[in-house]
Order: sequence, then C-alpha cells, then structure tokens
Amino acid sequence: MLATGLPSPSHRFLSNTGEARRLRPSGAATELTTLLRLEQDASLLDVQAVLETSLGQWDEQPRIATCVLNGLAKAKHSQTAWQVLQVMRCYHVETNVYHYSSTISACEKCGQWNLALQLLALMSEDRVIPNEISYSSAISACEKGGQWQQALSLLTMMPESMATPNEISYNSTISACEKGGHWQLALNLLSSMPQAQLVSDAISYSSAISACEKGGKWQLALRLLSLMLEGRISADAICCNSAISACEKCGQWEQGLNLMSSMPEISVIPDRITYNSAVSACEKGGQWKVALDLLGSMPNGKVAPDQISYNSTISACGNAGQWEFALGLLSQMYQVRILPSERSYNSAMSACEKKGQWEQGLNLLQMMSRARALADEITYSSAISACEKGRQWQRALALLCSMPEGRMLADKIIYASAISACENGKSWTSALCLLWQMAHQEKLEPGTISCSATISACEKSEQWLLAVHVLASMTVSGD
Repeated sequence: MLATGLPSPSHRFLSNTGEARRLRPSGAATELTTLLRLEQDASLLDVQAVLETSLGQWDEQPRIATCVLNGLAKAKHSQTAWQVLQVMRCYHVETNVYHYSSTISACEKCGQWNLALQLLALMSEDRVIPNEISYSSAISACEKGGQWQQALSLLTMMPESMATPNEISYNSTISACEKGGHWQLALNLLSSMPQAQLVSDAISYSSAISACEKGGKWQLALRLLSLMLEGRISADAICCNSAISACEKCGQWEQGLNLMSSMPEISVIPDRITYNSAVSACEKGGQWKVALDLLGSMPNGKVAPDQISYNSTISACGNAGQWEFALGLLSQMYQVRILPSERSYNSAMSACEKKGQWEQGLNLLQMMSRARALADEITYSSAISACEKGRQWQRALALLCSMPEGRMLADKIIYASAISACENGKSWTSALCLLWQMAHQEKLEPGTISCSATISACEKSEQWLLAVHVLASMTVSGD
C-alpha cells in the first residue's frame, strides 16, 4: 500500500451512508469547486476533509470521481488530482482506468512527466490496465518534459499492454524526438505510421519538419512540406516557417524566399516569424539589399517589424560594411519605438569598424551609455578595430584601458587591434607595453599578429634591436 499520511479509516466509507446516498452526480460540481479553491500546497488531509462525505457515493458511481478528476486536469491542478487519487486508494474506493487517465492527463498539462510515469506504474499495482488515453497522456507529459527516450519507450510498450497506438501517441513521440534533436527518429516514426494503419496529419508533419529544421536538414524539410501538399494535408504557417527556418540555418536564402513567395498559393499568409526567418536567411547569405527590401515590405504585408527583424537587417548591413544603412536602421528603431538591443548596437558598430568609421563607432558607444545598453567585449573589439583602421591609436588605447571599468577582459583580438593601432601611429613603446601585458596575463600568450605588429612598430622607429631582444624571450602562439 502506498504511504499516504492519512489516518486509517475505521470503516470502508463514512458511517452516514444515508447522507452519501442522497448525493447526486451533480454533487461533483460542488466537490470540484471546493477542491479548486484549495491552495496549491494543500495537504493530503485537506483533500480528505473535502471528500470524506462523498467517497461512499463515488464507489457506487465512479463517474463522479472521473468528472472531478477531469475538472482538476483541465484546471491544471495536477497535485490535487494526485491527492484525490491517493485518498480514493486509502479508502479502498475502486479506481479505474478513467480515474488514472484523468490524473495522468493533469500531470501532462503541468509537464510532470515523473509523476505521470509513477501513476502508469501504479496502475498495474491496482490491476488496472492502461488504455490508449493513459499512454498518450503519459507520452505527451514526457514530450513536454523533454524526455524523448521515455516517450519512445512508452510507445513501444503500448502493443504489449494491448493498447493500440493512435495518432496522438505517435504525434507526441515525434514531437518529443524533435525537441530532443533526433530528426532521424522523428522521420522513422512518421514513415512507420502507415504500417500502424494510422494517417499522418498536419501535427505529424509539422513536428517532423521542425525536427529537420533543428537538424539543419533543409532539403528534407522542403520534401516533407511537398509530401503534405501532395497528400492534400493543409499546411499552416508553423510548417512553412519551420521549413524556411531550415533554409535559413543552412544559408539557403533563395530557397527560403521561394517558399515564402509561394505561401499565398496554399492559402497561408506570411507572419512575423516568416519574415524574420527570411531576413535572417538573407543576413547569413550576405544579401543585405534583399534583407532591406524584406524589412521594408513588412508593413505592406500587414506585419509589424520587431527587434528581431531590425537586428537581422542591421547585421546583414554590418556584415557588408554598409554602415550608413546600419546606422539609419538603428535610428529608425527609435522612431518606431522599438528599443535597440546590444546586438543592434554591436551589428551597427561592426559596420562602422569594417569601414574604419571610428567617429561613428565612438558615437555609438555614447548612445549605448545614454540608453543604458550594456557594452560588452564585442562592442569594444569593434570600436578599437575601427580606431585602428582610422589610425587613432590614442583612442584605441583609451578604449582598451577603460574596459576594466566595465568589468570586461580584453582578448587576443582586442590586444592585436590595439597593438596594430600603435604600430600605425609609430608608438613602439605603447606596442611593447601592450605585448608585455599580454605575456603576463594568464591564458593570454601573445600571438603571431600581435608580435608581428610590435616588431613592425619598433622597426618603423628604428628600435629593432630592442624588439628582437624582448620578443626572443616570449612564447608565440598562433592567433
């Protein structure tokens, strides 16, 4: 017997059976309301106090208990549902497959896969045979809890327990494999559904396409979408977006745009996720002009751009060194009342760095300070590199020296940029000083670029003998 913490009943049910018989099934509503009013951390004794005058009728009319447990499941009160089941077992009220299935369903809605599996195991102890609903709910609980192995195991166990897997069982298991990053298993389950005399639906395909998207299998994702349409299964925005996202992850921007443009033909309207995935695909594909066009076309499609839309477009411009467009988009974000993120600023800073626009880079740092946006190592790395390309070695040093104030540590790339800036400014003493700092920092040995720039700085100032003497004592690692 499961330990419940309840006092042992002196009789099977309450002594006042006459009062219990006068209760009707409509009494379930009263009991459910009272149970729902209990605090989430209510004790087992609290639940017993609510039910003790009703348990006799529950034994005679099990459907009342089913109604109560179903109500608790819909309200996502899984702990209370489990306590109700414990009280029923303690008082030897007959529990059936519907009672257990309802309680497992409550666990599923709350993502309590551990408890769902415990209940499934407890059914055999009570000699209750699980049915399709019991297994499907438990599989769904495992899916929501990211337990793909448990979900797969339960699906395999179903035929052994004389429970026939249905579309819900398969869909939940496919989704569990998708969330676990196992696209091969998801596709195997999808392909095995016809053998189980089950018809794949939009949910089946959507999970499988999403699994391919996470696995970077853009061709398979597009093929599955094509099979959906061939099978006259209506695709929705989720399926299309997953396929476009798969193209985006693999840099297949043209395939992503082709799919997006064909969505109206299958009566699917592109949404914000569609546009953002397409813009991101263009960003990764180096198509900054197309990304700009997509961003500009969003209002015509009755879709409002968000921070993600702007960030991807600014990044596309930044990667191409289009600093004017990047800064223009950053300014536009304020105009449409979208707060730029650190990524927004860093992408714009990267655009300025590529073209040596050090003044614009320093202005961005000031903007970030005013907006209370947190500058990080990436921000400073780009700003220092911009100063290096603009031959502003003093400003590059000033930025490097200010990093500790923001609790940031300079890496090899940042030091290399600062040393290169000193080389351009013929400040051999500053270059040597920075190289010495690198050599005396843990896990920051001078690299080839840093050493070469320092040698060049000394050579330009005719201090090559000193440079050779100092550098000969240093260990050089690759940048």
